[in-house]
Amino acid sequence: MNRVKDYRLQRGWSQLKLATAVGVARQTINLIENGKYNPSLKLCIGIAKALGTDLNTLFWEE
Repeated sequence: MNRVKDYRLQRGWSQLKLATAVGVARQTINLIENGKYNPSLKLCIGIAKALGTDLNTLFWEE
């Protein structure tokens, strides 16, 4: 389980705004948030930077 949706909502961002910020389709963000898509490391880093956090916090720490 990742925390992309939690961090996105904390910023008041839509899926489209996050997708635009990292250069992917909105549907990709939706799939990542729902655990149905395993993003590349490059995309994970981009999402973490856009959301102002780090990879461990966003994807791995419990």
